[in-house]
Amino acid sequence: MEKLKKAWRFLTSPEMLSYLVFGVLTTLINILLAGLLYDALHWNLYVANTLAWVASVAFAFITNKLFVFQSKSFEPSVLMHESISFLGARLFSLGVDTLGMGLLVQLFHWNFWLSKILMNVIVVVLNYIFSKLLIFNQKK
Repeated sequence: MEKLKKAWRFLTSPEMLSYLVFGVLTTLINILLAGLLYDALHWNLYVANTLAWVASVAFAFITNKLFVFQSKSFEPSVLMHESISFLGARLFSLGVDTLGMGLLVQLFHWNFWLSKILMNVIVVVLNYIFSKLLIFNQKK
């Protein structure tokens, strides 16, 4: 029972709730922009997916730094660490997303929208783990 209470406290903590809110907004930016470029404008899947990633990562860095993990330091060494770590982790998740989208859409012929949503769920979990443990973990 204590483990359930601890899990509930974690899932309803201000950090987790703000991560979910900004994660949903980031995901919407990613999915809607990728869909617009790929499905509506008929751009190449990989170009559309990458441009959507760039826009969503820029939004995510700012919101994660300031609002989710409340890393208020703009000291050059801290900002450099966070920026490089964030970009590295997001490049990894871009690889996961791109590989997954290629497999699901082009190889298995899944629906673009369902594939994009599934891949975003996977990416959001990976990104939280990276952000929490590796990027914005400066002791306050």
